[in-house]
Amino acid sequence: MSRIAVVVKGYPRLSETFIAQEMLGLERRGVEILIVALRKPYDPYIHELHRQISAEILYLPEYVKDDPARVARAKRWAEAQPTYAAAKALFDKDFANQPNADRRRRWAQGCVFAHELPDDISWIYTHYLHTPCSAARYAAHLSGRKWSFSAHAKDIWTSPEWDLRTKINDADWGVTCTKVNVDFLKGLSDDPDKVELLYHGLDFSGFPEPAGSVSPRDGSSEPVRLVSVGRAVEKKGYDDLLAALAQLPEACNWHFTHIGGGDLSEALKAMADNLGLSDRITWRGAQPREEVIAACQQADLFVLPSKLAKTGDRDGLPNVLMEAQSMGLCCLSTRVSAIPELILHEETGILVEPGHADQLAAALEALIKDPQMRHSLGLAAAKRVRTHFSTDPGLDRLAEKFRKVL
Repeated sequence: MSRIAVVVKGYPRLSETFIAQEMLGLERRGVEILIVALRKPYDPYIHELHRQISAEILYLPEYVKDDPARVARAKRWAEAQPTYAAAKALFDKDFANQPNADRRRRWAQGCVFAHELPDDISWIYTHYLHTPCSAARYAAHLSGRKWSFSAHAKDIWTSPEWDLRTKINDADWGVTCTKVNVDFLKGLSDDPDKVELLYHGLDFSGFPEPAGSVSPRDGSSEPVRLVSVGRAVEKKGYDDLLAALAQLPEACNWHFTHIGGGDLSEALKAMADNLGLSDRITWRGAQPREEVIAACQQADLFVLPSKLAKTGDRDGLPNVLMEAQSMGLCCLSTRVSAIPELILHEETGILVEPGHADQLAAALEALIKDPQMRHSLGLAAAKRVRTHFSTDPGLDRLAEKFRKVL
């Protein structure tokens, strides 16, 4: 039986459990895959999901200098193919729009990809419309295969429109994980029907059911336990959260735990020091999934203050919010991207405007002081997310599309 090549930027990655979940779900539905990664892993942990995936992995050279002989062999092979002239013309047109080393690197990766692709690969399916898609598209044309994409967040909102149009129109079809994304990508496509909404959803089997009792913590004595899981990057809004925590009344007792790595980790710790908050915050860094689940079970409130980064990057539909809600943990977040598709304000959680620390502080104070409200919102969230955001419908649909080409 033939296989699908699934292309990712790096593998495995802690911040991309939704991709691992999809890979495992496809395997369980009889769709055999080859994982093609543009770089090797750098996270200190892997999820249990990764241990269950049986697919072979092909690592491309992250940089040409990593293995120049391998790249040279692939380019000589590519130049001898009947598909070379047409594929090179696509690259040349892209390079005219983006004449830099990064674009050359994607061409080199595409050549290695096409050269080393096993004969039993019948389709190329790439996650993200930016760098992985560039390499995958060149490989598809060089190897004479068709391809499709799954678009998410940063890849959409930080890519130039010419690049997105080119790729969408070249692909056979594409899926994306939020209605906001669908509407935008359809507007760039010559054939809007080729872009389809497909929620990642969650496999809830690994997440405990909501607790039945109401937490007694209301900030008057024992601290209310706040938690967030996310990379320390601009779009997660943790600077706004620290500013909001600094606005809370001194008598309001809380403790905040952050889980996740990221480039802004040290800057956020320094900001917490300057605001006099450090003795109330635990920075745990990147953690495996079982530790994330345990932290959520012990928490009273999950906070994710997402916002638009200066680059235009933003969250899509954060898995961490679905995970927290599935366990009955009340969530406080922002009206960014598809988060309002998941959290119904004052019905299954609380939403504030992004980048407004004062609104965030007011919502935090109200939720800290009202354990019954947290409990009610958490239970309503668990019921809705487990009913409407299961992973099965999306995986069934994706498997159906792949079975047509296997």
